[in-house]
Amino acid sequence: MPEPLRTLFCIGNNQNFFDLPKAEIGPVWVGISTMLSDLKRMDGVDIIGTFDDDAHMVGPSDGWPWTCYVLADVKDQETVKNACNLLRTTMIGEFALWRYFKIEARMGRELTIRDDVDV
Repeated sequence: MPEPLRTLFCIGNNQNFFDLPKAEIGPVWVGISTMLSDLKRMDGVDIIGTFDDDAHMVGPSDGWPWTCYVLADVKDQETVKNACNLLRTTMIGEFALWRYFKIEARMGRELTIRDDVDV
């Protein structure tokens, strides 16, 4: 069985989120919570940890630094793609979640010290 892809899902909220009246933000939180729960339940996704930077990164994030992160081991690139697609399929009323958030996935491998390196 091949090694899983160590994947960092980077999630940022956009200006549409901040343009919402406070009374309309609740359904968006339900939507992102649903998306994260669906990600956790996906076959081939093993979540290692999460990180929320909303206390020190305030406002829209269209790139680094992102609003929040999910680090996971994912079985293959197709599963990573399907995980990112959750922003297209998770609905908030008549809109998909991607109206309010952006996701980017960085894939690599676990960082390990090679056996041929003296420490």
